[in-house]
Amino acid sequence: MEPVVLDSGTAFLRAGFASPDQDPSIVLPTAMTRVEEDGANGNSEAMADVIHPIERGMIKDWDAMEDLWRYVFYTNLGWEPGNEGQLLVAEPLLTPKVSRERMVQTMFETFNVNGLYAMEQAVLSLYSVGRITGVSIDVGHGKIDIAPVWEGAIQHNAVKRFEIAGQDLTDLFAKELAKSHPHVKLDLATVEMLKEKYATVSEDSTAYAATAEACPKIEHTLPDGQVISIGRERYTVGEALLRPSTLGVEEDGLAEQLLRSVSMCYPSENQRQLIENIVLCGGTSAMAGLDARFQKEAVLVANPSVRPSLIKPPEYMPDNTLNNSAWMGGAILAKVVFPQNQHITKAEYDEAGPPIVHRKCF
Repeated sequence: MEPVVLDSGTAFLRAGFASPDQDPSIVLPTAMTRVEEDGANGNSEAMADVIHPIERGMIKDWDAMEDLWRYVFYTNLGWEPGNEGQLLVAEPLLTPKVSRERMVQTMFETFNVNGLYAMEQAVLSLYSVGRITGVSIDVGHGKIDIAPVWEGAIQHNAVKRFEIAGQDLTDLFAKELAKSHPHVKLDLATVEMLKEKYATVSEDSTAYAATAEACPKIEHTLPDGQVISIGRERYTVGEALLRPSTLGVEEDGLAEQLLRSVSMCYPSENQRQLIENIVLCGGTSAMAGLDARFQKEAVLVANPSVRPSLIKPPEYMPDNTLNNSAWMGGAILAKVVFPQNQHITKAEYDEAGPPIVHRKCF
């Protein structure tokens, strides 16, 4: 049986048997609906409660997360109790030690995996584009992580994280649409869909400023037949990604954050190779115009002797590689660590317990 690769993100869980030339076979929302029967006064109506087990990349509700993993392993992937396989887990950047240990304990003791390996998402994202050295900029639903990686090892002293990402852009888009369409009620799922379809990053800040005077309108028909026009709002969402002050957050832009991160890497002669191998990944990175605008701004703020370069996946990789980059990199790595016995075995776990993850997976 092929190893399973598991990447549990804020918005989506990706899982599947390790096949580097294919997208993950399972992509599920991590949001879950917990239904409880209300039997008070003879009333048997069900009470539905939406829960989010992962917030800003970190697991907050372990019971709910275990339920989702159980559904994925046994219902979707076809594992059978007593005949579970090997598992590679894509870990969020800066995962606390206690959370790493709990994950390992859960996988061995609750799900009875017979082998496990864990690697940080940033490293795996670089693997997905054929690199072991570079900078991973993961623009996800709950956070943005900037992580320099040198020969497969994250330079933790230089890591940057800020909690401005997809969900914040959706909230901003909802507010902007409410201003221009005060009589139209849009739920967040609809706003999310409109953002993914129409949000755009301007060529530069001057082009964005110009949209205040004249901006092409796009008409969209809602399921109930109402027609809304979307203009500057879709550019405002894109601008917020590059200019956090648009959201009222006192943070430098993405390009400045990148340069500051790389400048903390030593020796300094390594910095050129890092900045010339950037992978811009994560679901929100697919926003139209983002890669071109980011490249343009990075060149402007970088040392003139260095040219920041965005790396694209090899042609033989699936089209959706950058959206699924951590999973794809995990599928590549799984083909190495398990055959070479670099993973944590069940016997090793039984002898050393959860802390073994810090020794075997680093």
